[in-house]
Amino acid sequence: MTASPAARMAPARMAPARMEGLDIFRGLAVAGMILVNTPGSGAYVWWPLDHAEWHGFTPTDLVFPAFLCAMGVALGLSFPRTVDAALWKRIAWRTFALIAIGWAWQLLVRPDLANLRFFGVFPRLGLCYGLTATIAILTARRAADGHAHLRWQAIAGAAAALLLFYWAAMAWGGDLTPEGNLAGWVDRTLVGTQHIWRHGKDAAGNVVYDPEGLFSTIPALANVLLGILAALAWKADPQRALRWIAIGGVVLVAIGLALHPLFPLNKKLWTSSFVLLTSGLSALLLVLSVLAMRLPPLRTALGPLRVFGMNAILGYILSLLIGLAGMRLGFQARCFAWLQGWVSDPWLASFLYALAVTLIVLAALLPLHRRRIHLRL
Repeated sequence: MTASPAARMAPARMAPARMEGLDIFRGLAVAGMILVNTPGSGAYVWWPLDHAEWHGFTPTDLVFPAFLCAMGVALGLSFPRTVDAALWKRIAWRTFALIAIGWAWQLLVRPDLANLRFFGVFPRLGLCYGLTATIAILTARRAADGHAHLRWQAIAGAAAALLLFYWAAMAWGGDLTPEGNLAGWVDRTLVGTQHIWRHGKDAAGNVVYDPEGLFSTIPALANVLLGILAALAWKADPQRALRWIAIGGVVLVAIGLALHPLFPLNKKLWTSSFVLLTSGLSALLLVLSVLAMRLPPLRTALGPLRVFGMNAILGYILSLLIGLAGMRLGFQARCFAWLQGWVSDPWLASFLYALAVTLIVLAALLPLHRRRIHLRL
């Protein structure tokens, strides 16, 4: 446990280019993840707090890609830097640690190695971090002082290539149904249905896809790469960067929506149009977060989001543990029943339970934050 990743990784001479709003933006994503993952009852969830059934988009579909974008921004802000064996070891360690956390969580939920889910949120975070860091370093320009400087042309080109490849592969390799899509077929072929999300079923009840599967991680890399682009714009000219990031966000949103009829928005398939839309919205939220930090009243009011943002991984893990304990010990059902008796509206009661879990996690993180203790993998 030490300082946050962006703070620790950035050289001291680059301190003026630090993007304070990043902690708010990342905290917004984490708080959103907790809020949508811990309803009092899965049967009573307002539509904005639930994922789209298949094609389509809801605000909830934004939280995970926004966190990936924040990861990219933090990664981009850490350059220029020296590329040596220590850096590669750090990248390998963080990739392994995130995947291991995901597998440990799956075993805690279902202690059954024969049916261990290989994929999920944490494995996707690990793969996206490791692969995008590798892409960034291998395409970087090396200066005379030995520092690697990221090239925006290479980052943008890599993101575009990944999205075009995935679009072509999904279009030519099958259809976009739960049972017929190429991503699901690749995952089933590589690891078998016993190792993918058991709720990813077709109309007949067969397990056929994983929303965080291996093949659909390809376009998810672009969310991180586009976050790196935002960081490079900031480092190049902090005074004008927000304007360009906002313009880029609007353009990405427009392209993503325009592509929907051709390659539908789909979080469970992580389609290219979905990547563009969520990256654009993430860029706009990032701009708003930076602007909010410049206004003292908002800076104070958004302090809780900064707490979440500076201990993002730990906060999310705590929420998962609370959710699991609530189901196994029965207090989730009892609390939901009590809240429903108090407010009468089951949808509101379900939301209030999720809000309570979010506040409990915040309360647990506050003492650590005040002592400047932040989880660093």
